[in-house]
Amino acid sequence: MESDFKPLLDQYRANESYAGADRNGCDSLDPKSKRPFHVEPRNIVEEDAQERVSAAAAVMNSRMQYYSRLTGSSDRLLIPPDHVLPAPEEIYVYSPLGTAFKVEGNTDGSGKNPSIVTIFAIWNTMMGTSILSMPWGIKQAGFTLGVITIVLMGLLTLYCCYRVLKSRSTISFIDTSSWEFPDVCKYYFGSFGKWSSLLFSMVSLIGAMIVYWVLMSNFLFNTGKFIYNYVHHINVTDLDFGTNGTERVICPSYDSDHFQNATLGLYYTKDTNESSFLTFEKWWSKTDTVPFFLVILILPLLNFKSASFFARFTFLGTVSVVYLIILVTLKAAHLGFHLDFHWLHSNRFFVAEFRMEFPQLTGVLTLAFFIHNCVITLLKNNKNQENNVRDLSVAYLLVGLTYLYVGVLIFCAFPSPPLYKDCIEPNFLDNFPSTDILVFIARGCLLFQMTTVYPLLGYLVRVQLLGQIFKKHYPSFLHVLTLNIIVVGAGVLVAKFYPNIGSIIRYSGATCGLAYVFVFPSVIHIIALRRNGQLTWPSAVFHSFLIILGIANFFGQFLT
Repeated sequence: MESDFKPLLDQYRANESYAGADRNGCDSLDPKSKRPFHVEPRNIVEEDAQERVSAAAAVMNSRMQYYSRLTGSSDRLLIPPDHVLPAPEEIYVYSPLGTAFKVEGNTDGSGKNPSIVTIFAIWNTMMGTSILSMPWGIKQAGFTLGVITIVLMGLLTLYCCYRVLKSRSTISFIDTSSWEFPDVCKYYFGSFGKWSSLLFSMVSLIGAMIVYWVLMSNFLFNTGKFIYNYVHHINVTDLDFGTNGTERVICPSYDSDHFQNATLGLYYTKDTNESSFLTFEKWWSKTDTVPFFLVILILPLLNFKSASFFARFTFLGTVSVVYLIILVTLKAAHLGFHLDFHWLHSNRFFVAEFRMEFPQLTGVLTLAFFIHNCVITLLKNNKNQENNVRDLSVAYLLVGLTYLYVGVLIFCAFPSPPLYKDCIEPNFLDNFPSTDILVFIARGCLLFQMTTVYPLLGYLVRVQLLGQIFKKHYPSFLHVLTLNIIVVGAGVLVAKFYPNIGSIIRYSGATCGLAYVFVFPSVIHIIALRRNGQLTWPSAVFHSFLIILGIANFFGQFLT
């Protein structure tokens, strides 16, 4: 009789389940909490070609529907007990028509990734357009200070990312398993935290989209120029100041009276005349026409309701980065190293080892190491949750080594003399002529990759912005089209009037990094320690230093 008065949900067992979930990571990672309806194999009746569900399975379906209503609550006392769910390896989806279909997929039912996959997923996500500006950033800071800055910024951003990852664990008595960092900010700072985190997230996304538009215009221009010259057998010489030989390096920003008065050398075949070439140059301009041509190609892609098609091409990011590493290695091997150390003062061909423009590199690195707004999501799928910190650290190490490898090799191999280290462009591919075959392939790969990634970034902007304002990711075609026109228009204007990706990256990086990287994680950690009575002076001083560093990094972009 006593059993009749026992509660259906035992308080002790529920708390034990709660603690177990905390030990093994957030409960949203448990596949049992995300499965569709299941039936055991013995409940599948195979009397005909189509699998039918037995009466026992129908009863289980009713039971599962009951528990599915309970799991909609955030109260962990309402989590269904383990014996209700079948083994992970036997997963079936129940149809109202009376059929059950087995779900094909992982045999363990986990849907999680091993550490090596997680590490390279973070590496692939973090590696973006900043890698093209790394040699320019080292030039702005000076070679020695640039290398030191990359190492220090990597360590600091890694620690702040660790604080973001652990921020949910600072909140007790609330189920935070499905929370992202903006939800944590809302918990600590109220509506201000919610909307400010959204604002800074928009800055990072729209800043990345603007950089992509400038680069896509650049790559499309050079690709079209290469194809036109190749088809019409045009050999263009002396358009840019640069070295001679097969491994030619140019200085597009070089300015001198001698160069301005130099004779333009054009060699045509009988199939091409000077007037047709000048007409092509008029209608195929890097800043005047090509950014507008891109609108015809890209704008329709942004209006799709789903971005799943473009997500299939994310592997191209890894391919492009690997090819860039190979390209940099080959160029450095052919050009050799050109270094001369001048510690505080620059000369005609070389820059000082320590320069006051180093905040420009810190701004670039803030965005280069920026993954703080999605690190929780990426690590949710890690198979071994206890290895999250280790895998995150290894991923940051790989990213930092990649940036150092590309930045240092291009800076060291840049031929000075006869060129000047100050000639290194914000996009180091611009230091190679459009006739370079290897660079042409790199530009083509990056153009295709960015064409597929750009709609994904637009989808994220739409989901975050329109989802917060209208509570729908796709309120109407007119709303989505208006937002896309504004974002694309911003990219076109910047590509026409200010196509300097180095400056765009550092401004957007320092802005979003001010909140997401330095201020919010540090303030949340200080508040959590103070509430628990664990705040110490060293911890308070160190995290206050991070806050000051983020503010100084932001304002330093406007002073250099």
